[in-house]
Amino acid sequence: MIRPSNFFSLPSVLPDQELFESLFFKENIRIERIISTGQTTPLGQWYDQEQVEWVILLQGEAVIFFEDGLRCKLLRGDYLLIKAHQKHRVEYTSIEPPCIWLAIHVYS
Repeated sequence: MIRPSNFFSLPSVLPDQELFESLFFKENIRIERIISTGQTTPLGQWYDQEQVEWVILLQGEAVIFFEDGLRCKLLRGDYLLIKAHQKHRVEYTSIEPPCIWLAIHVYS
């Protein structure tokens, strides 16, 4: 019998680092759940990903800053398409409630 999982069910104790959980991976696509509790990208560092990433914030609040100066405040239900090699960093994630993200990565 297949048992469903609940996307909003969180571990009783959240780790100090962001929690990345791979939900699906096949050929050129990966789907993951990310749980953030106040974590940010260290100053001076950027995400520079090989793949396109579509991300939706399902719970919490966050701010993503792009190298070109664009700053995006995300609230529950907001989503972004981040192009490959579009440098960005996470400037803020809420602690209460924790941020719950759904990220879809598409590899060329």
